Amino acid sequence: MKVKNCLTSDIEDIMALYNAARDLQMQRKMVVWPFFEYSYLKKEIDESRQWKIVIDHIIACNWTITFEDKEIWGEKDKNDAIYIHRICTNPKLRGNRYIDEIVDWAKEYAKNLGKRFVRLDTLGNNTKLIQHYTSAGFSFLGMVKLTETNNLPAHYQNERNCCRFELDLQIRN
Repeated sequence: MKVKNCLTSDIEDIMALYNAARDLQMQRKMVVWPFFEYSYLKKEIDESRQWKIVIDHIIACNWTITFEDKEIWGEKDKNDAIYIHRICTNPKLRGNRYIDEIVDWAKEYAKNLGKRFVRLDTLGNNTKLIQHYTSAGFSFLGMVKLTETNNLPAHYQNERNCCRFELDLQIRN
């Protein structure tokens, strides 16, 4: 198992993972991710913000990061965190707790950048994801109502209730 930056050649596989995630989200009646354009994903890859866990040459899991997230984190966004978005697991490999690998990687990555926090969010009152993220060491900071969503992806436009999670790297996790 290895964490690597995604490559442009991974985009078709990433899109297939997103399609599978959308199917699962619809089946579970969750907030559904929009279709992400090839150019959108390529930009994230070109900026070294798309990551993957590879097992036997297969993308087991992927996610993207940002270094600011003011629309979701407001005044808490002080250039002191990395923000994880769109964690997506290969449907054939679900249940393997890749979140633990992502957390280990994110802690090291954030520390190397001099950041204090690793943060992520999820939309709606998804109790299973709240439990999943807290079991991986994140503190659940509660739900906030998003007000400024114009610059966020489409799924943030319809669902404004946002659960926020944080790992404080200055506290032993």
